[in-house]
Amino acid sequence: MKTVGHYGGKFIPFHKGHLYAITKAAAQVDILYVVVSYDEARDRRLCEEAGLAYIDYRRRQQWIMTSVKGMPNVKVIAVEDPPWVDETHMWLEGGRRMIEAIPEPITHIFSSEQAYDSWFRQIYGDDVRHVVIDEARAIFPISATKIRNEGVFANWDMIPEAAKPYFTKRIAVVGVESCGKSTLVRNLAQLFGTEYVEEYGRTVSEEIGDGSSLLTEEHYQEIVYGHKHMEFRKLKKANKLLFIDSEAVVSQYYAKMYFGRDLDFIEGAIRSQNYDLYLYLEPDVEWVADGFRTFSEPAVRQETNRLLKRMFDERGIPYVCISGDYEERLDLAIEEITKLIAH
Repeated sequence: MKTVGHYGGKFIPFHKGHLYAITKAAAQVDILYVVVSYDEARDRRLCEEAGLAYIDYRRRQQWIMTSVKGMPNVKVIAVEDPPWVDETHMWLEGGRRMIEAIPEPITHIFSSEQAYDSWFRQIYGDDVRHVVIDEARAIFPISATKIRNEGVFANWDMIPEAAKPYFTKRIAVVGVESCGKSTLVRNLAQLFGTEYVEEYGRTVSEEIGDGSSLLTEEHYQEIVYGHKHMEFRKLKKANKLLFIDSEAVVSQYYAKMYFGRDLDFIEGAIRSQNYDLYLYLEPDVEWVADGFRTFSEPAVRQETNRLLKRMFDERGIPYVCISGDYEERLDLAIEEITKLIAH
């Protein structure tokens, strides 16, 4: 007889305790259906109360699918919960929807709570076996409620790799040329034990062997899209934080300086980007010539600095100004980052 299992939950958020239960359950049946239960209003409220961005059920479903891709007998589906009337209606109508969504007769129900047994018997009958997995949470001492109460970063080791990029904070370090962006980004990544994204405009300029004044619109496309691609690659390897040297507004600033106008495709990239913190470095450190920089005069540096700030302001992008010598910049940046990850 073919054995068909069911394991369900809200998975807000998905954690290694869930993954352990799925792995154990999948080893006990021929096919396991993992069901992501969702109710948008309730799920939004849970996320909001926990200080989390709303986690759509499709994203939760994708996290699980990615995590179990090596388990061919696991299928991940989503089922909308019934509107709340009372607990009995929630269980019985919810169970009916589960049975309807799973296209095969269920033989096993998996959960982490023995207390659910009476409900499962009412829904599925006595012939379906209820298997409780690690009720004491001895293997992975974690729950979604604990993560929502304590924060994701406080329980980072319990978050599966597939879900970590969603919670990783992205910090853009911006400013005009020769204000210490690259140095600060490297140092912060080293101190926080994580990844950083280099300024892709520098990479392209070095490849063509001359300064930014010779870059074409095609080069700017390579810069903007190549930088974003690198960001997504590094995001998968980052540890809680990802530091980014410059971004699309800075690219648009250079386009304006050299072409005298904005480039539409860069504006589209600006609208699509989403960073958790902008650290804006003031140009109050010594200008360093490196063969790729142009605007060295103090008055020109101040004017270009005003222009770049105005570009952020016009787009409604908030930023924190960082000034002082290199040591002061580092300490101020760490202070802002510490505030960010404390939430």
